[in-house]
Amino acid sequence: MLLEKILTQTNINDITDMVSTYLKKPVVIENDQFSLLAYSSYYIEHFDQANQQTIFTKHWPIPILEKFMDEGIVEQLKTVPHPFRVKQIEEIGLNQRVVVSAIHKEQVFGYIWVQETEKMTDSDLQFLHEVSHHIGKLLYQKNQVNLRKNEEKNEFYKKIIDEIFQTENQIKWEAANVNILIPETFIVNIFTIARSDEELFAEVTETVRLFANALNHFSHVFTDQLKIVVIIGSNIQGTDQLSDSAEELTNTVLSQFSKNVYSGIGNEYSSILQLRKSYFEALEVINAAKFIGSPDQLPFKYEKLGIFRYLETISKHHSKTDYINKNLEILLKKDLESQTKLLQTLEIYLLNNCRIKPTAEQLFIHTNTLKYRINQMAELTTIDFDDFYTRIQLYIDLQLMKQKR
Repeated sequence: MLLEKILTQTNINDITDMVSTYLKKPVVIENDQFSLLAYSSYYIEHFDQANQQTIFTKHWPIPILEKFMDEGIVEQLKTVPHPFRVKQIEEIGLNQRVVVSAIHKEQVFGYIWVQETEKMTDSDLQFLHEVSHHIGKLLYQKNQVNLRKNEEKNEFYKKIIDEIFQTENQIKWEAANVNILIPETFIVNIFTIARSDEELFAEVTETVRLFANALNHFSHVFTDQLKIVVIIGSNIQGTDQLSDSAEELTNTVLSQFSKNVYSGIGNEYSSILQLRKSYFEALEVINAAKFIGSPDQLPFKYEKLGIFRYLETISKHHSKTDYINKNLEILLKKDLESQTKLLQTLEIYLLNNCRIKPTAEQLFIHTNTLKYRINQMAELTTIDFDDFYTRIQLYIDLQLMKQKR
């Protein structure tokens, strides 16, 4: 009997081919992070576009993974213990298929996907269910080995951050001892949550792991207290791809949550000794965002942080000297009394270097309306928009006023 034969196999590639041949359908097996483990070459000509992308990149690309999350498919994979159908999704090139989670000891360790070129029978679904338990056991055993390797990597990177190593040679020696390949270039991306919440932290961590695994670069994720640290690496120097990947990861993760998650991205470096520097740069972005009070009020990248890195220091100085920007106080009072939007208009006007057309477009108002508001500001205050230093001071004081409010 084929099922009995499969249950004696330990090679996942062989099992995949046997299942594919029996069902006469394309089969793909992935781990719990949607990384490709095996696929059936026997029916490779039937693979749809989504399968082809997975085989090419060795994991689900981020757009497909996002769609799976939006459609609730990822949640089903965590909670449904038997095979179920995923309907065709044309926008990501996905034909209808049956999927079952590979479960062992009540934990999901992977997924078996069968493209339904023809509808599967109840006996086919039962066969797939029986196979999934065996696959779950095999992936559990593989996962135990990976956990030990990951723990070694976690400790290795934490030692670099904690300055246990003094030279780059010491780091490379340790990496060779624990069989860790150091990327030529790397960048650190950190996520954290606004308040201590174990359930939210676990959910964010799992989401970060999923999407970091879907990047087209090396990535390693570990947690440190309430920080989720992502090291993204490449063996190609002199490109902005790592920075772009980190920003894509940040935008994708934050799109899954409300304003409870903060993210920061350090600079890219080629010396592994600088890992610590990129780490603290990412933390500085997060600290600046926490001071402002909103994750989306400033850039995620350290290199674009600009004046925001000094706001907390300036705020302390203002408190000591009892500094108040009287012009902004006047505009605030006017907004509160007359329901105007002079402070908002001022901020966008400053961000657009006092240019009329882009400011009006961003505010969704007519240029004449904008000019009227600017004239109002001029009549109410002593602001000189032609003075560069005045514009800088206004922008800083606006951010600090928003933070206090």
